[in-house]
This record gives sequence, structure tokens and C-alpha cells, in this order.
Amino acid sequence: MKKAVVLLSGGLDSATTLYLAMSKGFDVRALVFRYGQRHDREVRQALAIARRAKCPAHVLKIELPWKGSALLDSSKPLPQGRKQMRGIPSTYVPARNTIFLGFALSYAESIGAAHIFIGANALDYSGYPDCRPRYYKAWQGLAKLATKSGVEGRRIKIETPLLRLKKSQIIRLGIKLGVPYEMTWSCYQGAKEPCGRCDSCLLRAKGFMEAGVKDPALR
Repeated sequence: MKKAVVLLSGGLDSATTLYLAMSKGFDVRALVFRYGQRHDREVRQALAIARRAKCPAHVLKIELPWKGSALLDSSKPLPQGRKQMRGIPSTYVPARNTIFLGFALSYAESIGAAHIFIGANALDYSGYPDCRPRYYKAWQGLAKLATKSGVEGRRIKIETPLLRLKKSQIIRLGIKLGVPYEMTWSCYQGAKEPCGRCDSCLLRAKGFMEAGVKDPALR
């Protein structure tokens, strides 16, 4: 069975990506990052989702002591509402996907996995530069150039199956796959219930509304 590494954050997109990779017959290993987020809720949800899917999960703890993001620095206010956003939002974590993919590439090469799945999306998203299609095209070239596997002709492919899908399309796909959306967490806050006001909550709500489905994570 083909091996694959899936970056799992505990959110809607990454959970859908996990179930999609499994549906394609991959022997999946989930990679979960604890990187100094202002709350640990998404990590707990990621592990719960992996357990539900009966997928081995590896939690990697890293530190970004220089912070540089409202998601890493609790003294910085989180933006409320999409109309407040101008350019790249304060929730952007400097080079986060580059860091994550670097670890995933090392993990994949070490276990002989030829595929890395990431639930990046370039349509209904917050405007982060490391979610754009050309970024992943560049990463594919790097993976070939910078690894023993690539040099020897055993390419490790960066899979972005959700990249050009609307959030509503992702949700419909996930429902078909049986993704437990009630277990996912998208909110930038780590409270008992989603705030419903941050950009991530608003994008999620828009997706469920357009899909014509009630969000099972909301009571």
C-alpha cells in the first residue's frame, strides 16, 4: 500500500484531506504541529480526528519564539470580521507552510512515503501567500531538488486536492467521505464554542451556508 503523510491541523480542510487520502487507498500518517498557537484546541481536535479515522498521528512540537503573528502572540488582537482586512491579515504566521512542509518532506522521505497531502485552499481563504498555486508548484520543484529521493528519481509529490475548490465544495466532498465535521475546529479563539466573528469562523459559516448544510460543530 502506498504511504502518504497528511498535514492535519484539526480544521475542516485538513480533516477532509485526511479522509480523501484514505479513500484513495493510501497508508496515511498524520503530522500534527504544536507550534506555539495561542490555544491548544486545534491540536486536541486533530488527534481526536486521527483516532476516529484510525490513522497514526505524530505530534511535532516546535517553537517560533520570534512570534510575528496574532495566532502566536496573545497580546495582539485577533481581527474581527472580513471587512477589517486589508492585505495579508495579522493571523498570517511567517513562512508557516514552508516550515510545515519542510518537516513533512523529511518525514515522508524517512518512511518511504511518495506523497504529502496538505489541505491548502486558494479560493475561500484568508489571503495567505503560502496558499497560492504557484507556491506549491515551486515546492514541488524544491522537493525534487533537495532530497535524496528526488535526485534518485523517486519523486515525493505535494498533493493539494482542495486548492481550487470553494469551501462549500469541500464540505460536500467531506460529507460524502464521512468526515466528522462536528469534531473539527476552525476558530482562531480557543474558547468552549467558536466565536463566530473571526475570519476563519466566517469562511466556515459561508461554506456551510452555500452547501445548504447545518454546521454540526455548532449547537
